[in-house]
Amino acid sequence: MRDNLLDLVEHTFDLGFIDLVKITGTDKGTDIAGLAEDRSVVVDAAFKTPITEFIGTFGMPNLSKLKILLGIPEYKEGASITVSKQDRNGVDTPVGLHFENKAGDFKNDYRFMTSEIIAEKLKTVKFKGANWNVDFEPTIAGIQRLKFQAQANGEETVFTAKTENNDLKLYFGDHSTHAGNFVFQPEVGGTGLARAWAWPVKQFISILDLTGDKTIKMSDEGAAQITVDSGIAVYNYILPAQSK
Repeated sequence: MRDNLLDLVEHTFDLGFIDLVKITGTDKGTDIAGLAEDRSVVVDAAFKTPITEFIGTFGMPNLSKLKILLGIPEYKEGASITVSKQDRNGVDTPVGLHFENKAGDFKNDYRFMTSEIIAEKLKTVKFKGANWNVDFEPTIAGIQRLKFQAQANGEETVFTAKTENNDLKLYFGDHSTHAGNFVFQPEVGGTGLARAWAWPVKQFISILDLTGDKTIKMSDEGAAQITVDSGIAVYNYILPAQSK
């Protein structure tokens, strides 16, 4: 349980723009849904192994508090983290997490959000997929070059992606001001991008900084998806493009 929660917090709250997620659990799978406050990123994820205590639909709000609780030394060695449940309309429903140290003299409770409230708070649109024109695994060198360009063009909040001679190039700024570009991924797979869409720099880099194996997909339909496999869960981050 602790490892699952730490993984969840790292791949949502630690991005800097998500503090609420929705959990939908059955005996066959445990899904995670999230949305950035400015709607720049949609998260659609699932744990590789179902969490049996998470059967039901509920929200996990105030992830900053959950991170604090998971980081308290009292809850590391020999401690227990259990799911609190209540009977609601004849259904045993998860309502929170109970933290208790080994000695039993240090306790905290983290409260879940009901399914009705999370449905109102987190109105996510289910991503129906896209025809991906570009599909590749980013390299460490490519990610570092992206960070260099973002630093050199700190005034830019978005970058534009294009394919040229089968290379994926990212552009910052334009010819009317300071500008920069570089090859992010040479010999990129897919049919290539025919349209120039803009993507948010900060969010893109934050996702690429996460722990796990990564795959990037981009579509001329105006969507990008970064998939991160943490080993514990698979997270799909969908970024709607911006016209530029």
